[in-house]
Amino acid sequence: MENFSWECSTRVRFGQGCVREYLAEMVRTFAPGGQNIMLGYGGGSVKKNGAYDDIMAVLGEMGYSLADNGDAPAAGQDAGGCEPCSYKIVEFTGIMSNPTLAKMLEGAELARRSNIGLIIGAGGGSVMDCCKAVSVQAGYDGDAWEDFWMQGKPMTHRVVPCGVVVTMPATGSEVNGCAVLTNEETRIKCDRDYPEVNPAFALMDPEYTLTMPVRQMKAGTFDILSHIMETYFSYPLEPNPADDISEALMKGLIRDFRAALADPKDLQARSNIMWTASLAENRIIKTGKSKDFQAHNMEHQLSAYTNCNHGEGLAVLHPVYYRHVYKSGLAKFVSFARNVWGLTEKDAEEFRVSCGGGMSGDEALALAGIDALAAFIKEAGLPATLRELGFGEDERKLLPEIAESCFISGGAFRQMTAAEILEIYNECW
Repeated sequence: MENFSWECSTRVRFGQGCVREYLAEMVRTFAPGGQNIMLGYGGGSVKKNGAYDDIMAVLGEMGYSLADNGDAPAAGQDAGGCEPCSYKIVEFTGIMSNPTLAKMLEGAELARRSNIGLIIGAGGGSVMDCCKAVSVQAGYDGDAWEDFWMQGKPMTHRVVPCGVVVTMPATGSEVNGCAVLTNEETRIKCDRDYPEVNPAFALMDPEYTLTMPVRQMKAGTFDILSHIMETYFSYPLEPNPADDISEALMKGLIRDFRAALADPKDLQARSNIMWTASLAENRIIKTGKSKDFQAHNMEHQLSAYTNCNHGEGLAVLHPVYYRHVYKSGLAKFVSFARNVWGLTEKDAEEFRVSCGGGMSGDEALALAGIDALAAFIKEAGLPATLRELGFGEDERKLLPEIAESCFISGGAFRQMTAAEILEIYNECW
């Protein structure tokens, strides 16, 4: 195992009714004495699933009122006591999928102008990422995108506290310091993971997820599986505790994914999926691992240029990418086939014979495991090609430029080149 440091400072409260039970406590803890609150969300989903009403009810009981506009100077009595306060809730709405740098800067300016002491992001990964990024820029005099996202400089300034209410499990952004942004001018989509950006708290009520469109549930759940695989398929190859956990998480997620596909209202399955998303990205399975995330790098640039669905893009890329690199991490792909998909040497021999021989038993077992992943993607009704993702000839012409723009992972079994990334894109067509 590699040397590592691990921490996860987020206070998690999980379960039905957790917003009404715990939000006031979190506000008193992270906005002591009463301060204006920014509530960030996307479109109307938080009003359909009940999260918005729950948040507003709690804040209203604490004496907060909705600001008429962005001008909400701090005033009034202590929001943590029993007396009503005159602090305001300032709404930051319209956060899109694949949030942009421009949207983040808009939120940071609103937070500064409104004297915001606490940010609450209610939604899925895009909302959480954008609000976390706002919390960085709002308290920073410089260019946060250039200094932190691009250059990875140390973060020493005070970050405005940010808590999240999760309504769509996928990214695990509720328990880490990552915030993915897209710079539309440069067509660069990337993230950094800073412990300072971890949400102060995460309130996770699985009931909110029951109103998600099935397509988003599928894409988000595959994103969770992708996060685990991106970490699992990296050095070291030897057995280690982090990979033992990852194998168990993958098996459980596949089980729960199937249950949620059979019955999207299965609250037990949806609860399991929600918590698995957090376990996949609270850094615990990354301990001692080199971490790959090349598939994420390739998908980030596809979506930076085309705004395609992130989870669906990953479903297209993963099997093709793994067929390119499996020989360099053969032992781990063999373990994946055995321990996640339950394949045996008999399955490997049948695969080898079907391909006309010419490969070792381990190679056949590894490839059979990748085929099992590809079959599961089709079983889940996720796209398997770029054309199924909605790409046409206009997008195809962009693929060489997109390939050149991809970040190259230093933690992968084998480093890609722009030329090989283009090969992968073309094989995904």
